[in-house]
Amino acid sequence: MRKGAFILQQSRNPIGAHSKNTKDMKAFVFPGQGAQFPGMGKDLYETNPVAKELFDKANEILGFEITKIMFEGTPEELKQTKVTQPAVFLHSVISAICLGDAFDADMVGGHSLGEFSALVAAGALSFEDGLKLVSQRAQAMQKACEAAPSTMAAIIGLDDAKIEEVCASISKPGHIVVPANYNNPGQLVISGNVEAINEACEALKAAGAKRALPLPVGGAFHSPLMQPAKDELQAAIEATTFSAPKCPVYQNVDAQAHTNPEEIKQNLIAQLTAPVKWTYEVQAMIAAGATDFTECGPGKALQGMIAKIDRNVTAHGIA
Repeated sequence: MRKGAFILQQSRNPIGAHSKNTKDMKAFVFPGQGAQFPGMGKDLYETNPVAKELFDKANEILGFEITKIMFEGTPEELKQTKVTQPAVFLHSVISAICLGDAFDADMVGGHSLGEFSALVAAGALSFEDGLKLVSQRAQAMQKACEAAPSTMAAIIGLDDAKIEEVCASISKPGHIVVPANYNNPGQLVISGNVEAINEACEALKAAGAKRALPLPVGGAFHSPLMQPAKDELQAAIEATTFSAPKCPVYQNVDAQAHTNPEEIKQNLIAQLTAPVKWTYEVQAMIAAGATDFTECGPGKALQGMIAKIDRNVTAHGIA
């Protein structure tokens, strides 16, 4: 692992090391849960010795062969919470590490789970600590999901403010529905108790939403129903060493750039019950000078979201 960690450190440029025009800055972004696919990471494992070392280390840390599920498993096996989140994290982080000096980020950000990947890539968290926290997060969220019937739904074609208004009018103790993921203009995911989500979907369609689609998830992520998971993860995060990142990290809870390790920790804790303000996070990165976005990790979901947020910037995967 020391070899892999050394390469990760050496491949990063410290803040201020760039001589780029601030109008031409690079952002690296990292996807969240749902981006997984069978075979993910296998090419890296077979062709890159650093990747192989890190994947093998991950098996040791997790106590099971996650690589076997990632490389050979079925979609259903990959959907297991204890597998999904570490798998997406590993693919994302190892992809970034394997870029070497081509990982020349001026800023980073991640969608939900992807924020952990961004923090490791930026040097704020070690690979080992990042993976341990992601594994603990996945297990804590799974337990919270099992505590109460809950779900999420994607609302298409309605203003954020109207969705917030409708959710606020329906939500009450034991019948919670809240905005959870501000993905891009015209797409917001709501989260809460099953009955409250169903009621909100009907009300939002009546209010003009083009579609209100229940999502195949097992819980109400980024809602107050994740409080037990937040409590459990808080102790783990507070006991983990965070360093100042090598470039600004934009975080979900406030869509702002952070470099202070204590602020980063508190925002990461708050993230479990707070909405992911991805639309506003990307807009803030663009306002800071980002013109080129590289998605590190499986899938192309973030590229699609960024294109809908601002068509004047470039969004692509790793070439």
